[in-house]
Amino acid sequence: MYANFSNFSIECGTDEAGRGCLAGPVTAAAVILPNNITDTTTDEVVFFLQTINDSKQLSEKKREILRPIIEKIAASFIVTHIFPDEIDEINILNASLKGMQKSIVKLNPTPLYIIVDGNRSLLSKKGFYNASGEPFTEQEMDVLLQIPSTSIVKGDSKYLSIAAASVLAKTYRDEYMNALHNQFPMYNWQQNKGYPTQKHRESIQKFGLTVHHRKTFRGCF
Repeated sequence: MYANFSNFSIECGTDEAGRGCLAGPVTAAAVILPNNITDTTTDEVVFFLQTINDSKQLSEKKREILRPIIEKIAASFIVTHIFPDEIDEINILNASLKGMQKSIVKLNPTPLYIIVDGNRSLLSKKGFYNASGEPFTEQEMDVLLQIPSTSIVKGDSKYLSIAAASVLAKTYRDEYMNALHNQFPMYNWQQNKGYPTQKHRESIQKFGLTVHHRKTFRGCF
């Protein structure tokens, strides 16, 4: 797995989790790793380098072990939830991009280059709004519009920072869904995390929708 895509000194990777779910937020993360990460020989970094991958390729146990390591070794990281009401309003693609945008503009230091998992540009017209529906500040817009970015298909299995972002997005979202499960155990979100399993669909038919369901998604209507 590669440490960097560009030659810029501060590069961040970004990814999301939960696009295909019927319930819960789509969660995005942005991560800046130290430039010398592959030269570091501490036990935690060695474990990170030997284990990190696309979060979907890792067991839950490995993701949970990696999360605090990533948080410790990262130069900066931010995680953002975009919730179902907004997903229904602007669609899941724009919500995913918006989550990544919101994470990126909060990073400190500000990245000089951005690598994005997937095949879509980071910049989306509908994504240029914050949680209250207002435009980003001028400074935040400068980050989004002036910093170069590249989208990389399967980037979470190719670049360390994107893979780290995928693990944070997945673990933070799973944590959120586990908490919701305690309030709505009939949907078994602790196990399915909001994805459209047969039992989740059956529970929707039996108990109806909650405020945490995405009303515009097939399976919720």
